[in-house]
Amino acid sequence: MGITKTQLFTESQNELATIAKVLGHPARIAIIQYLLRQDQCICGHLVDELGLAQPTISQHLKELKGVGIIRGTIEGNSVCYCINPDKWNEIQAQFSELFAAYRPNNNCC
Repeated sequence: MGITKTQLFTESQNELATIAKVLGHPARIAIIQYLLRQDQCICGHLVDELGLAQPTISQHLKELKGVGIIRGTIEGNSVCYCINPDKWNEIQAQFSELFAAYRPNNNCC
C-alpha cells in the first residue's frame, strides 16, 4: 500500500488544513460567532439563533468539537457548548504564523 497524500506534509500542515476544512462551512462560522458573542456555555439556543434543524446543528457541533475548537459539558438532558480557549489560542497562533510568513514581492506577477 502506498503512502497517503497527508503523509507528504508535516503534522502542523495537516492539522491546519483540518481546522481550515472544519471552518469552511458558514454554519460553523455562525456557531463560533454566536458562542464568542455569548461568552458562556450555550445549550439549546442555537436552533433558534441559526434557524437550522437540530440534527444539522448537532453535526456541525460534532465537527467543531472534533478538532477541539469547542468543548461541551452535559447538564441534565442537554449538552452545553463554549469555545475551548486553549485550542482557540493555538489556532490563532497557527494562522497568525501562516499569514506573517508573507513577504510582499513587488516583482511578482
